[in-house]
Amino acid sequence: MELEVADSIPRDEVADVAQMPTGMLIDCGGSTVNWNGVTTVTLTAGAEPDPVVRALEEKYRDNRFDLKVRDPAPAGHFEVQLLSPDVAENYIIGAGVEPQTIRIASGSECFPWPEDESIRGEF
Repeated sequence: MELEVADSIPRDEVADVAQMPTGMLIDCGGSTVNWNGVTTVTLTAGAEPDPVVRALEEKYRDNRFDLKVRDPAPAGHFEVQLLSPDVAENYIIGAGVEPQTIRIASGSECFPWPEDESIRGEF
């Protein structure tokens, strides 16, 4: 889904798309974890993250996802969150850490994890 979001950005605004090959597990508390991954879209010269993210908000409005907007998000930029109705999928789309980038972060709902198995590593 991260790549589907990235692919919906107009080609003339995309210089590069880099999806992390693996994700990581984050402790939710107790014996539950969730999975997280990320894709970074580097925009072409002259393209700015905010209008691109706002266009993605419009694209995914009235679609299979529940949509939440933070304007501004804690980092000070516009951010849109896509949540599947069953909350199994979660995507947060906003300006990236580097200039002229968009970060598409994904995560799962919390799920049971064996207490004797480490969550460290790549998944």
